[in-house]
Amino acid sequence: MSAPSQKNDLFRRDWLVARHYFLARLTTLLVLCFALCFTLACATNSPTTTNARTVKDELNRSIRVPIHPQRIVSLAPSITETIFALGAGDRVVGVTTFCDYPPEAITKEKIGDTVRPNIEKIIALKPDLVIVSTSSQLEQVVANLGALGIPVYVSNPRNLDGVLSSINGIGELIGEQARASELTANLRARIEAVKQITGSESRPRVLFILGTEPLITVGGGTFIDDLIARAGGLSISSDAGGEYPQYSLETAVAKQPEVIFISSGVELPARLKQTPAAEAGRVYRLDDNLVLRPGPRVVDGLEQMAARIRQH
Repeated sequence: MSAPSQKNDLFRRDWLVARHYFLARLTTLLVLCFALCFTLACATNSPTTTNARTVKDELNRSIRVPIHPQRIVSLAPSITETIFALGAGDRVVGVTTFCDYPPEAITKEKIGDTVRPNIEKIIALKPDLVIVSTSSQLEQVVANLGALGIPVYVSNPRNLDGVLSSINGIGELIGEQARASELTANLRARIEAVKQITGSESRPRVLFILGTEPLITVGGGTFIDDLIARAGGLSISSDAGGEYPQYSLETAVAKQPEVIFISSGVELPARLKQTPAAEAGRVYRLDDNLVLRPGPRVVDGLEQMAARIRQH
């Protein structure tokens, strides 16, 4: 090998070694910077000892939250509606793409949908409180945000009483106890009014359809099942396993529902047109946002459902 060729090989080797060393140092520096940014984010979002308190969320988790949170991110439409109903909508800095009520909520920064929120966007909003619903099944998101020092409160209403309890809990959490007490007292009075009307009447058999292909309905222990009972009906699927089970058309027809509620955008299967409900013209569509969101407007859904069940 000639001397010039050897020099070129040595130069190439030394250059590759230097390049490798530079990239390795750059990678290390970037990792350190990333870690520092996350540490600062944690420090920024973590409530300090002097302005925070420890509370229990609706899963009985202990969390450290600001005494009066000012930058709230909501990860469920029902929670967004609750915060606005409590007069704290101006403190909401981020919501999901499904949060469309009240109209003011539409103008808030979107952080993704209910199932796949964008963690980076949430962090960028610098929230001092995030509120999530168990209906979204966001265990990993809750864990990730908690690891960053961002307080996450989990709402978990299981029935109508649970919805009212959750409203009170969120009101206490964000410093709006008086508004929450006033709101829930009004909602309880409306619920009691429905009870007075429907309590002594016979209970027609009710089928609530969330989807078809396969048929999806509601099981016992859900707040929709509770709504049906409080509205004066008897759900034919209360004994089905699971909260939102698949249900055979044959079983649905055999149980002869006298009233059918069907979600928006879902067509009634032909087999169910052979039921007393369909033959009597008692197949109704309710506003899904009123009966599927466990927030303040769920009592509107209860009243509408009771009015349909009482029709003869």
